[in-house]
Amino acid sequence: QSNLPITPITDLRVHKGDLIAATSGRSFWILDDLNVLRQYKKDESDLKIYQPEEAYIANGGSGMNGDNPSGTSRNVGVNPANGVVLYYNLPELKATDTVTMTITDSKGKIIRTLSSVAGNAADYDGAPPSNPTLSKQNGLNRFVWNMRHETMPGIPNVYIESSYAGHKAIPGKYTVTLKAGGKQATTTAVIAANPLYSTTPSEYAAYDSLMSTMEADIIMMHNLINNLNEKRLQLDELVKSLNDVKYTALKKEADSLSKDMKAWDEDMVQRKSKAYDDVENFPNKFTANYLFLINQTESDIPRVNQPSLDLKKEYDAQWSKLKQRADALELRLSALNKKLGEAGVGAIWK
Repeated sequence: QSNLPITPITDLRVHKGDLIAATSGRSFWILDDLNVLRQYKKDESDLKIYQPEEAYIANGGSGMNGDNPSGTSRNVGVNPANGVVLYYNLPELKATDTVTMTITDSKGKIIRTLSSVAGNAADYDGAPPSNPTLSKQNGLNRFVWNMRHETMPGIPNVYIESSYAGHKAIPGKYTVTLKAGGKQATTTAVIAANPLYSTTPSEYAAYDSLMSTMEADIIMMHNLINNLNEKRLQLDELVKSLNDVKYTALKKEADSLSKDMKAWDEDMVQRKSKAYDDVENFPNKFTANYLFLINQTESDIPRVNQPSLDLKKEYDAQWSKLKQRADALELRLSALNKKLGEAGVGAIWK
């Protein structure tokens, strides 16, 4: 019976792979994903991933996007899952086994990687959301890929009033590879263009290329910020131990480098922002503005507009100068590391 009310069923129809039931006085009910039943074999016990139905690009949300959807709500209607609904079967796995899922496009480019191992979720306000975790239960499992690319990393304890979600994949065929217990299984997933949108294939491709480029840029920027900040903090701690007069010149050089690293960091990110609307007191810096550009360019109707391209051109020029400064800081740090090692006082971790 599941969540179907006890009521007479007056008509049944299979429509686009779903079973529709008309009831006497209790509305229409739909059983999704009959394609899984068609592929399912009795006493299935090996690793298998089932061919999903086509998924359309659309906005909105659904309570059925979760791992264990009830399909019902006491207060509102429930939309179908708005993503690629993937069912997979798992054999009995060891506690140490990991389930991984890799989604690639038609060119072999990795779009998303997922795992049954929960990542280390950041615990500061405004942190990027952690990746969903795959179920590793024996038997049939369900996962909804929201069609998005990898989530972009943040900067620990820095609140940027923005979204870190990767953009939605464009229409096309994707390969889904499932691995567990030393075995793997693959299937294909099709994302279909929304017939209500007038976006052409070339416009989709241009949009995907621009979004992928900008997301790769922000990932590189944030990783560089985090890396250099960690090295600067190490440098500051190391400098505190250089009390002997023989280290005077070395300490002076380290202090100068730390000061320049901090100045670069302050041009890249606003570390005083810790909560919502802190920006009213502490203006955003470069990567926040670049992230806003990404968010404003993304749309459920994928299309690149000229103002986004014009602003990206301005930001690219700014980033080129900031990147040159970062490269110079890395070279200075490498040279200082050599001197620290020769002086026998340790070095900065790579």
